[in-house]
Amino acid sequence: MEIKEEKNRMVLLTDDGQEAGEMTWSQAGDDLIIIDHTFVDDAYRGHQYAQQLVAAGVEMAREKNLKVLPLCPFAKKEFAEKPEYGDVLRK
Repeated sequence: MEIKEEKNRMVLLTDDGQEAGEMTWSQAGDDLIIIDHTFVDDAYRGHQYAQQLVAAGVEMAREKNLKVLPLCPFAKKEFAEKPEYGDVLRK
């Protein structure tokens, strides 16, 4: 599995290049993204791929000096459970 950044989304790709999941966001100004959707296909659930998608989004936000507003219920839960994401969380 590989996570690839595309325009306003992180895509989870299988070894043969098929999409198995995604996390999407909207740009809100120059320094804020809003995570609005996280999805992993049923066939790939149970491997923490959704967590990896959110983590990839957090790393991207750090690299680009962005803050994150997690509106997606899954992303919101991840931010609540992982205080190490606090540096990019919009308060």
